[in-house]
Amino acid sequence: MKPIAALQDLVTAASLDGGPSAAELDAIELEMPLIRAEVELLDAQIMTIDRPANELDQRRTRRARNRVLAARRDLTNRTATTQTGGAA
Repeated sequence: MKPIAALQDLVTAASLDGGPSAAELDAIELEMPLIRAEVELLDAQIMTIDRPANELDQRRTRRARNRVLAARRDLTNRTATTQTGGAA
């Protein structure tokens, strides 16, 4: 019978590899405008959870939703341009 501690060492040793790689950090940096827009949308939605949304709240939510859509469009266009990258 194997001791449980030996199994734990095998599981936890692989998960402590030192953090994200440079490529992962670059991908996060590329997606940061979308992440910020989604956080802004979430903030606008959270403000209206416990009360009825007035006209200002609806406008804030609609603008935040439009920013998310624009950020997604820009990210998609940027990654599509990067992937094709001069192939004609």
